[in-house]
This record gives sequence, structure tokens and C-alpha cells, in this order.
Amino acid sequence: MKVFKFGGASVNSVERIKNIAAILQKYSNENLVIIISAMGKTTNALEKVAQSFFEENTIEALQLFDEVKQRHLAIAQQLLPQNFDLCKDDLASFFTEAEWLLHDKPVRKYDYYYDQIVSIGELLSTSVISHYLNEINIENTWLDVRDIIRTDNNFCDANIDWQFTENKVGNAIAINNKLNNIYITQGFIGATDDNETTTLGREGSDYTAAVFANILNAESLTIWKDVEGVMNADPKQFEDAELISELNFEDVIEMAFYGAQVIHPKTIKPLQNKNIPLIVKCFLNAALPGTTIHNKTIKELPPIIVVKENQVLMHLHSQDFSFVGEKPMSFLYNLFEEVKIKPNLIQTGAISVQVCIDNNENKLEELATKAAAIFDVQLQKQLTLITIRNYNKEIIEKIVAKRGVLLQQQTTNTFQALCL
Repeated sequence: MKVFKFGGASVNSVERIKNIAAILQKYSNENLVIIISAMGKTTNALEKVAQSFFEENTIEALQLFDEVKQRHLAIAQQLLPQNFDLCKDDLASFFTEAEWLLHDKPVRKYDYYYDQIVSIGELLSTSVISHYLNEINIENTWLDVRDIIRTDNNFCDANIDWQFTENKVGNAIAINNKLNNIYITQGFIGATDDNETTTLGREGSDYTAAVFANILNAESLTIWKDVEGVMNADPKQFEDAELISELNFEDVIEMAFYGAQVIHPKTIKPLQNKNIPLIVKCFLNAALPGTTIHNKTIKELPPIIVVKENQVLMHLHSQDFSFVGEKPMSFLYNLFEEVKIKPNLIQTGAISVQVCIDNNENKLEELATKAAAIFDVQLQKQLTLITIRNYNKEIIEKIVAKRGVLLQQQTTNTFQALCL
């Protein structure tokens, strides 16, 4: 058994969906579970729908959602000359899920509505692709992952009930004696005991794939991306970015922690627990070897550069010039947990704390308002956080020297600078 995960970029057009079929034909002697994300840009589009709905702009929300509908129907029609009507009926049920909600008024927190609306993207993409593969005689079984992955109600970053989920995976995926059993399901989403849809965090499809790989004791997990493999930097930002052919699980966890977008932060642990290798391959050229991530020690890695844009520096100053000690810091960390926000960098002084966080407008406003109970609060936006693992003097000077540095921290292995 192998687990594959295809991201949004690999399914964002008719041509790329056909490319998935070409890849799968090369694995005709394998049993596969395939996790698929929403089609490229669909998640962003549905986020706008959710925001408009929450602001009670019903007409705008419905118009934005109709654009998502029409795009999926158009792609399905091009892919399915024979069975479009069957696929259309399935898509209609998912459209109805969202539209029923969009005609209502928001009475719960934003995160709840985000999960109900944005999750539709994965259901639409997998339905279209499953129908297409069946039409071209790549037989497969479509599964609604909400019937399999059980979570708590921590909307937008739900935690998995592993015992329940293990039982459901075992019941849903029964491998027959023949090869080429293919199951297709969604990444990123799950459901509560009350059948309310949840999401596992942004980019959570990688994590979903790792969960299935762990429970199924898979031979490997392959994540198909639009790059050669794991690079030491984003090739869109750094022309001299180079492929890393092998990585250790620990190295990848560190990369993910600091914001690298190649692998979701929660993906590695389920694989590491069962020593399941993770392979990152290029869907544009499946013949390339890609990157293998495993438990072996890798020596002499190049500098690994992670750039996070759209950062906010929160300046917190004690209101009475008292020291920022245990109680204020405990208060602050409790706020991080309450607001569900992760600091990317913290630097403390005698009477002040500086915190670098992602610019999530809804959570940022709540955090700043609550922190003002004991701190004077100022925000500095539109900043960039640069992290360099395995750094050297030359690479720091090349990347950071010409920028205005607001905060800087470094350990033996990691250098970080928050820049203008």
C-alpha cells in the first residue's frame, strides 16, 4: 500500500488533472490511497466567500461562490463527455451544502463558518477527479473523509481522535487480493461527533495523507508538487535554490516549524512514529527522483532559507514600568492559546516584549485588545521574517545585510531576522 497526495497546483486545470491519470497509470501494480486538495486558488476563493458571509454581505458571498461553482462545472464538462450528468448531480449536493449556509445569518465564530465553507473545495475536486478516472477506466472508490477522520470542535485547527479514526480507516479501506485498488479522498478536513465539518489547519492535506499512511502502515507517502523536490529555498524567490535529495525527519520538522511551505508542520510525526519514508516528487516530471525524507542522519546540508512575508511585530510595554516577569509572560502565553495564534519569534526585555506573528486580521485584533489589559500595545506591519538553518556568515550577509533588521536571534544551527 502506498499513499499519494496531490496538491492544488497539480489539479488546477484540465491538463493537469489528465496528467494525474498519466502518473497513476505508471502505478497500475500498486494499491493506492490518494489524498487530493482543492483545485488551485479555490481555497483562497472560498475564504473570500466565508469573509463576505461573516460580514453579512450575502449577495456578494453568493456571487463569489457562484464563480467557484461555474469553474468546477466547466472543468467537469471538459473532462467527462460521457458521465458529466452523474458528476453534476454529485457536485450539486456539495453546492447545496454551502448555499444553504450562505442564505443564513452568522451567529457563531468565524472559524466555524470558515470550516463549513472552505472545506467544500476538497469535496468538489475529488468528486470531479474520481469521476474522470472512472470514465477513462482507472477504477477507484471515492470516500468522504468526513465519515472517516473524527476530530474535536477546534475549528480551523482541529485535533484528530486517533482511535475512532483508526477504526474508520480500517472499515473504509479494504484491500482485495487484486492489485490496483484505488481510493480517493480529501485532505485538510474532518468532522466532529455532531457531523460538523472541521479543518486541520492550512495546508493540512499533507497531514491527512500522513494520518492515512500511519494507520495503513503504508510502504511510503509520496507528495506530488510542482518543484523537483525539497529545495533549500523557494526557487521563486532565489534563483540559485538547489534540490536536497535526502533529508532527515528532524530537519524537515525544523523547516516546517519556521514556516517552510513544502511540508505541513504536523505531517512528519505520524510517519516518523512508524518509520514510513516521505517522498516529495514533481508531478510535472515524474521521472525525476525527488527528495526522500527518512530517519537516517544526513551530513553537510546546504543552508536552508525560509522567508515568511506579511508578518506583524507586536510591541508590548508594561504599563507601570514593572519588570516583565513570570506573571505577565504567563498571561501572554495563555492569550496565545486562547486566541489560537502561534508566535514566530519572541524577544523579551526588562519591561517589554516583542512578538512576531502572522498577520491574521481577525486574530490579531483580538490578541491586541486582550493584551492591552496589562500592556501598552503597538503594531508594526508588513514585515518579513527570514530564517536560515545551517547558516554561515556569507549567506547572512547576502540575504540580510541590505535589509533593515528589527529583531535578530541565532543559535548554533539557526539564524532569524525580522526585517522591514
